[in-house]
Amino acid sequence: MDDRSIQIERAQNLWSSFVRSVEPLARGAQIVADPDFGFDRIGGLAAAKDEILTYACAATNPEVYSHWGTFPPSGVLLIGAPGCGKRLLAQALARQTETAFVHVDVPRMVLDVIHGSGKVGELIQKWSQVLDEIPPLTVFFDELEFSQAHDLGGPRPDLPLGPIMDFLLELIDRTIASHNHLVIGSTGYPDTIRHAFARPGRLERVVEVTPSFPDDIIEALAIHAKLAEERSGRPLFEEIDWKRVVRQSEEAGTGDWVRILHGVLRRKARCDVTATTTEAPLVNTADLDAEVTRWNQAQRRIRFTNGGNYL
Repeated sequence: MDDRSIQIERAQNLWSSFVRSVEPLARGAQIVADPDFGFDRIGGLAAAKDEILTYACAATNPEVYSHWGTFPPSGVLLIGAPGCGKRLLAQALARQTETAFVHVDVPRMVLDVIHGSGKVGELIQKWSQVLDEIPPLTVFFDELEFSQAHDLGGPRPDLPLGPIMDFLLELIDRTIASHNHLVIGSTGYPDTIRHAFARPGRLERVVEVTPSFPDDIIEALAIHAKLAEERSGRPLFEEIDWKRVVRQSEEAGTGDWVRILHGVLRRKARCDVTATTTEAPLVNTADLDAEVTRWNQAQRRIRFTNGGNYL
């Protein structure tokens, strides 16, 4: 077994032991010991990618900072609408730096902490212990503006914000203080996020993640269409007028567009099941137009758009 394999196995084992010891408080934190999602699978977002690759130097070439008389940022805060690709950027950073990826679902962890407040001190202590022992990580604190998160049913002014903030800041501070790990936070609600998260020494480098319309959306769709064809092992699409399709809705986020794409593919799969003779024809522009119309109608009905999930 080579050194990289040993590191992957050690990270997985140590994290699994940590989670078992503090259940259910750590159910919101999951590890991918050997991430395989790279920057080449993220459409557009050139400026944000460049910022994250610069931060990657903290793990891959730390000496370059001193060569230029500076030092790496303590952490990075990604801001942008839900579904724009913030989590994917963090995953790609882990792949780039060959570190395990820990995803902390902040709203879920907040709820678990509220329900088990008597063990918060134990969680923080064991968090510090595992960070000191585990191989380097990329730790992603997903949606730090927890009180606004749709996963909690929308704004939650009833939450004990002070104690929860103390808890989250302690987790972030201890992660940064361990020095071995890269730390990224995110929020889809930058207008209301507490400034304490972005102060010097914490997530001090703020990076905006905003897809350029329509070019970044089109690039993302082309990537996901190619991935679908690779999974299928055959062509699935005719020549698509992506620009025309995308211009039908500026409200849809990148994640919504990926869901629209998969909606068309799922409809084609159903056609295969019900067909009596030949399989369904390849996806064409009209198929995507119809799915966009359906999506727009659904959004008008529920009057709520959260940006979707960039799969």
